[in-house]
Amino acid sequence: MRSPREPGEPPPQEAECVQLKVPIIQQLYHWDCGLACSRMVLQYLDHLDNDEFQKAIQELRLTKSIWTIDLAYLMRHFGVKHKFCTQTLGVDKGYKNQSFYRKHFDTEENRVNQLFAQAKASKVLVEKCTVTVQDIQKHLSQGHVAIVLVNAVLLLCDLCSSPVKYCCFLPIGQKCFCRNPDYQGHFIVLCGYNTASGSIYYNNPAYADRTCCTSIRNFEEARRSYGTDEDILFIYTDS
Repeated sequence: MRSPREPGEPPPQEAECVQLKVPIIQQLYHWDCGLACSRMVLQYLDHLDNDEFQKAIQELRLTKSIWTIDLAYLMRHFGVKHKFCTQTLGVDKGYKNQSFYRKHFDTEENRVNQLFAQAKASKVLVEKCTVTVQDIQKHLSQGHVAIVLVNAVLLLCDLCSSPVKYCCFLPIGQKCFCRNPDYQGHFIVLCGYNTASGSIYYNNPAYADRTCCTSIRNFEEARRSYGTDEDILFIYTDS
């Protein structure tokens, strides 16, 4: 038990550098980055059971269109303490005109809006709020992790020798015929930071062999890009 601080004593300082040992799990298809991130988080919490995970996917009807609210319901299924922060409680109708969302928009809008409407009754914690980098660093400093929706077109890893082919998360042997979009939604797992270098560490499910690193400036640009709703799913280890 931590002893109370003496009067006038400053609060404890957050660590300058944190890098959590979150397992890296690669996505299998171009659409399942969110599921791969969920697997990483559940394994980090020692909650991952592959049979139960597959069962949960079927029960929640998670198909080739995965939204952040879906991942929040997935965490609730496993009894994982979480908080989903976003700028839009539902679907932004403006996304209908974006190439990334256009294909599934008409069929997904009602489904996703219904999930938001039922969240409280389903014990899925959703909050419309703005999250700062300081909030994220504080969360990570306590050993917790987070799944973040970013624009993969903008996210640049400082450690990788070549940039990710953001639209080509395909199994080996399959060709990509897509054009460079303005927005490409992609989920990553935050696992650390370094305040001295101004860096953020994250696991990118596009890779199976590395933890990536980018500047806070680049991370902020990628996660605040139009199309993300600034979605971030905070995961807590005390689940």
